[in-house]
Amino acid sequence: MRPGYALPQVFLLGALGLLLTGCTVGPDFVPPVPPKADRYTETARITASTAAPAQHLVTASTIPAAWWQLFHSSGLDALIHDALARNPDLQAAQAALRIAKENRLVGQGAYYPAVGVDFSPSRQRQSNVATSNLNSGAYIYNLFTAGVNVSFTPDVFGGTRRAVEGLLAEEHQQRFQLEATQLTLVANLAAAAIQEASLREQLGAAEDLVKTAQEIQTILSRQRTLGENSGADFVAQEALTAQFEQSLATVRKQLAEQRDLIAALSGRLPAEQAAPTFRFSDLQLPQALPVTVPSQLVAQRPDIRAAQEQWHAASAAIGVAKANRLPQLTLTAGMGGMSDKLGQLITPGNVFWNLAAGLAQPVLQGGTLLHRTRAAEAAYEQAGAQYRSTVIMAFQNVADTLEALEADAKAWQFAVAGERAAAKSLAITREGLRLGDIAYPQVLAAQQTWQQARIGLAQATAAQYADAIALFQALGGGWWSAASP
Repeated sequence: MRPGYALPQVFLLGALGLLLTGCTVGPDFVPPVPPKADRYTETARITASTAAPAQHLVTASTIPAAWWQLFHSSGLDALIHDALARNPDLQAAQAALRIAKENRLVGQGAYYPAVGVDFSPSRQRQSNVATSNLNSGAYIYNLFTAGVNVSFTPDVFGGTRRAVEGLLAEEHQQRFQLEATQLTLVANLAAAAIQEASLREQLGAAEDLVKTAQEIQTILSRQRTLGENSGADFVAQEALTAQFEQSLATVRKQLAEQRDLIAALSGRLPAEQAAPTFRFSDLQLPQALPVTVPSQLVAQRPDIRAAQEQWHAASAAIGVAKANRLPQLTLTAGMGGMSDKLGQLITPGNVFWNLAAGLAQPVLQGGTLLHRTRAAEAAYEQAGAQYRSTVIMAFQNVADTLEALEADAKAWQFAVAGERAAAKSLAITREGLRLGDIAYPQVLAAQQTWQQARIGLAQATAAQYADAIALFQALGGGWWSAASP
């Protein structure tokens, strides 16, 4: 065999090995069939309207990727875009996706032969009592050695392909976890903005209530001076005013903490707050809420898709475990030259080469390979059960949100009516107190009722906005309508 033909024959053997890679052990993963359901709740279909005239549900094939823009708030839009660029949790998820991609590319490297090149120059002196290694008989000489080494492990039983399949599934899983992280971040930011608007509404109510209480206290003070009222009513009102002022301080503290939360979600320190302020007057409650059909939910929820890819990776791991129990073929080849003159490395007399093949079959390993296969099969069953649990929880999540939309819409109507009645009652009793026609206990009750009604209305309004946000999040957030972040 002539030296020049050594490496071509190695690659020929490698190509022959590639032809043997048609067998792939282990199960082929089949994506699960979506649940056959035409509704999310027990009775109501997704086309049912909510109780509020301004809102209704509509069947839709998709959801806008930037669903938060349906609230028509430029401040909220700017806040979310800023957070998407700065939030460290989202950046960590993006880095995790890049890691998974690179790991998959590392695994794909096993598809190809590994080639290495070496070059070793040296200067030596041979002992006079030993025979020189050179034909020239020189005892002091230079020696140059260079070579190319090739090794290849044909994927005869598909272990490498199953390993790469698992790595690809893990990459997809990280992608969906990134989508879930972004969806959670956006939903939390929107909910935080709504809560800030609610607290500002409560703050305004608390300030109005303190002002009204002080006015009533002034009326009682005047009546006490004229002998028309006892000092007990004045002292009681004074204590009530202090309670209202304490509530006002509590709401201010909650508002400050809410601003700190928004700053943190935006990837900023509390002292670096740059978010706009939020009020209900700057937001619009979406009138038509798009709801996708149940059969699409499994393809839209990123947590379901991540669970499916985890199941897929577990399936591929079975193939890897089974392939490790079968014979492993390895092909190696080397070619190089050795000379005391650098320019004569590749002359025919100085060239060396080698070809080798190895076949290894595990025989006795204490049952480890068998039990690894069984463990992989159990992990596959576990991942399947976790996937089914994720699907059930997702459907429950959507159903709870739809039911909350219906209930909170009715509660908001009652809250509006209650606040109007309480405000009217307080105005009547305050005027009656000024004229001396109404006793103080009625005024006291009217003040407390109005306070509860104003706070209740603010909370009911916030609940409607929060339900809309929860619905978009429960349906997957529309990530499929835009490029992956």
